[in-house]
Amino acid sequence: MSTEYHGTCLCGKVKLVVPFKNLHLSACHCETCRKWSAGPFMSLMYNGELTVEGQDNIRHYPSSQWAERAFCQQCGSHLYYHLTGTQNYYLAAWVFNDIKNLNFTSEVFIDKKPTCYAFANPTQKLTEADILAIVNQNSK
Repeated sequence: MSTEYHGTCLCGKVKLVVPFKNLHLSACHCETCRKWSAGPFMSLMYNGELTVEGQDNIRHYPSSQWAERAFCQQCGSHLYYHLTGTQNYYLAAWVFNDIKNLNFTSEVFIDKKPTCYAFANPTQKLTEADILAIVNQNSK
């Protein structure tokens, strides 16, 4: 069963409706996410077609050979990280106003995390090598 959640960018020009099946919060500690988010990128994974209002306000940036990042061109709010060629989206968790009962379940690129912070929650921790192995397996 899924629940529809509604999110917006800071200025409200982009509106998202996502029928999440689970609310597993993930943190990415890679250098690109930290530069993009000014800290770990906290996201919710969704596989499927996104319902977006204000699509013309979204800009995409190809941040790697396999992914792009999306943001609102008006206010700069980060919206999602998308694995190109798939329907896998990692949506910025805090754009959703009505989200409740999140489960903080995983941290990725844990070997790239700066030593100055740590989360107290017990999470699955994946290294860069773990993630690249998953990406390579999914691209076959």
